[in-house]
Amino acid sequence: MTDGLDGEGWLAGARRAPSPNCDARPDGATPRLIVIHAISLPPGQFGGDAIERLFGNTLDPQAHPYYRDIAGLRVSAHFLIRRDGSLVQFVPCGLRAWHAGASSWRGADNCNDFSIGIELEGCDERPFGARQYPALARLIATLRQRYPVEDIVGHADVAPGRKTDPGPHFDWARLRHLLDSAKA
Repeated sequence: MTDGLDGEGWLAGARRAPSPNCDARPDGATPRLIVIHAISLPPGQFGGDAIERLFGNTLDPQAHPYYRDIAGLRVSAHFLIRRDGSLVQFVPCGLRAWHAGASSWRGADNCNDFSIGIELEGCDERPFGARQYPALARLIATLRQRYPVEDIVGHADVAPGRKTDPGPHFDWARLRHLLDSAKA
């Protein structure tokens, strides 16, 4: 576990909140794409346990009007980076998380088969937290040590017209700078 990931793809130091919304990757599929998402539940609100409840299939549809429409979804991601930079892992990287839905990248459909999904606690209307970017860069650097990552994209890039995240406030240049600094 020299890169911080165990044999199944659980990250040391991340709090585990296992999601049942995952399955085996297709034979021969290995993570080569990172898909960055944004999520807040209820929309535009941060904190609380609603994201973990959604990914754990325990979201109470009566707790908020928005939840009525999403409580039955069976979705997950590999990781969530909270506003304070803390990291939660739902699915080991060796398994397929259900994060990208109908998606395509470089002519290959079903991005869940060959990607790692990273959720940032955020929304389209506000900038992300200052601690989220360094945490994201460290996570990506760790994933690159283990997997042949070819690209880092937003959910909107693999599901255009259907998704907008990570949204207009995500600072791609800042992420690139942090990743380049880590290489030096």
